[in-house]
Amino acid sequence: MNVFAVEGLPEIEPGDDIATLLEREIELGPDDIVCVASTIVSKAEGRQADLADFPAGDRAEAIAETIGGIAGETKDPRFAQAVLEESEELLLEAPFLLAVTRFGHITVNAGIDRSNVPDSDLLLLPEDPTASAKRLHDALGVPVIVTDTSGRPFRYGQRGVALGWAGMPAARDWRGRLDRDGREMGVTVQAVVDELSASANLVTGEGAGGTPVAVISDWEFGDFDGSDNLFREEDDDIIRAALKEWSYAGN
Repeated sequence: MNVFAVEGLPEIEPGDDIATLLEREIELGPDDIVCVASTIVSKAEGRQADLADFPAGDRAEAIAETIGGIAGETKDPRFAQAVLEESEELLLEAPFLLAVTRFGHITVNAGIDRSNVPDSDLLLLPEDPTASAKRLHDALGVPVIVTDTSGRPFRYGQRGVALGWAGMPAARDWRGRLDRDGREMGVTVQAVVDELSASANLVTGEGAGGTPVAVISDWEFGDFDGSDNLFREEDDDIIRAALKEWSYAGN
């Protein structure tokens, strides 16, 4: 497998055609996979916003006061309001905001970014990353994954994850195959779009690198059944259920 970052892309502005800009810089092969950071998808789709767009309600004021007290610093309640408006549900309101986005992804602060947003305070996630990926897939003719970085329970650090994808399944199913000892596998479903997103993030990087797109070549999905079940359904998510019963005690 080969992974490389696409160089030469300009700062993306609202209304920009990402597919056309990519085609100016690279020639894609039929078996390539394009991983596009959600930041530039959001910018092209006009998802920049200012804090002034989110006048704080009572709940946001209370959240900001609580988190500010925990952190020992003042928190802007308008940011809390933005998270509330971009969320289907909050699983945690302290010591940080853990949100369920409207497309099913669970992440801190509803994925709202405050870095690399020229002329705006905030950058919201794409409204429908899978629809965004499909538009790019239709234009480019190859599989496309819209990626973001996200923290992980039980570990420090962030890694790349898939928010939306088109042109390939999200996962490949190993169930029913035999391991090296001849035992049949019964539970393994490999979230390949997340693994490819993490690989892309290794070369696109973070911060001021300016390379938000990676191309993956010489990788094959293989002869597997595929699935698009990446985000767990609420009634099948025991961690989500446990979080609903938990409250922050400040210890």
